[in-house]
Amino acid sequence: MLFDKVKAFVVQLDGASAGAEPVFSGGQAVVGRVLLELTGPVRVGTLKLRARGRAHVHWTESRSAGSSSAYTQSYSERVEFVNHRATLLAPDTGEITTLPPGRHEFPFSFQLPPTLVTSFEGKHGSVRYCIKATLHRPWVPARRTRKVFTVIEPVDINTPALLAPQAGAREKIARSWYSNRGLVSLSAKIDRKGYTPGEVIPVFAEIDNGTTRPVLPRAAVVQTQTFMARGACKQKRAVVASLSGEPVGPGRRALWQGRALHIPPVGPSILHCRVLHVDYALKVCVDIPGSSKLLLELPLVIGTIPLHPFGSRSSSVGSHASFLLDWGLGVPPEQLEAPPEYSEVVTNDEVAAAAAAVEQGPFPLLQDCNMSIEGPFFAYIQEFRYRPPPLYSEEDPNPPAEAVRPRCMTC
Repeated sequence: MLFDKVKAFVVQLDGASAGAEPVFSGGQAVVGRVLLELTGPVRVGTLKLRARGRAHVHWTESRSAGSSSAYTQSYSERVEFVNHRATLLAPDTGEITTLPPGRHEFPFSFQLPPTLVTSFEGKHGSVRYCIKATLHRPWVPARRTRKVFTVIEPVDINTPALLAPQAGAREKIARSWYSNRGLVSLSAKIDRKGYTPGEVIPVFAEIDNGTTRPVLPRAAVVQTQTFMARGACKQKRAVVASLSGEPVGPGRRALWQGRALHIPPVGPSILHCRVLHVDYALKVCVDIPGSSKLLLELPLVIGTIPLHPFGSRSSSVGSHASFLLDWGLGVPPEQLEAPPEYSEVVTNDEVAAAAAAVEQGPFPLLQDCNMSIEGPFFAYIQEFRYRPPPLYSEEDPNPPAEAVRPRCMTC
């Protein structure tokens, strides 16, 4: 049978390593080949290629139309990002060509649009990219094969908006059976908005418990998937990382001085797609017995390009210092004092010893005057006799006249 003569029909992408497929981003070229292996001669019509990338969302909701009737409302929407078509094999004359047995390769390449959306798989939607090849033959059903490829759109956290600290404060009066049991206050802060998977978020928080019962502070990184279609939206939330603190007793205050919250391997934020979003937030909450919890939410962006170690070092150090000072976790540097006088550091006896040394020269007399220049003379350097002046933190290049002191000739 003709169908049995096709031994292999696959799409291969260049750049794939052992056990790992290539990852693309917007603006890059996708290069590969369609591999066709035949065990005998095969009559072929055309070999066509199509590359597609799209976001698709779909969910259903049950609606009630009365006491005895109900119906299901369906929501669906899609957006296309990539749509490339190409013909890799077409007969020169007529409609049929015959391929001999063996291995045949049909190369292809196409350019991705400059801006794309990261590949994603969610409960109610997805972002998928694939390449489909179709082999048309006479009197035989078409043979198809497809190859899924991954796109990760870069999200650089080295921007002013994502390097800015995030902070917030909330308070709540704990009520039980229409009686006030006290005030619970919460404030939290993180040093920046953007992080990458594998990093640690140092969480700074202050919990003030004015109630008569212990409260429990907790923190978590929450992923929110939002699907949008026909003016409606559907959300799904999941906790990707969490930590719990120690209980805060009645009338007590607790401080988190950089509690570490590790970010696991998760997908980056998707913020610029019309039908779905993937957002992250740091949620710090206080569980209050007998009352609803106190919740504070700080926005996060999970990126793909990590923090540059030197690119914004000065600004990061400055913002981190002010960040710690705002929370009382650092000590402000003392104002620089004037350097001490030279006479306060070097005593008169040392000055006299130095003057005597000047008369003999900075080096002792050599016992062997016949020592050649290749000898150990230049390797024999005695320790310098003068003590260096103290380090100056600041020096006025134009001091006032009354501040100028006569210098010692031996200094």
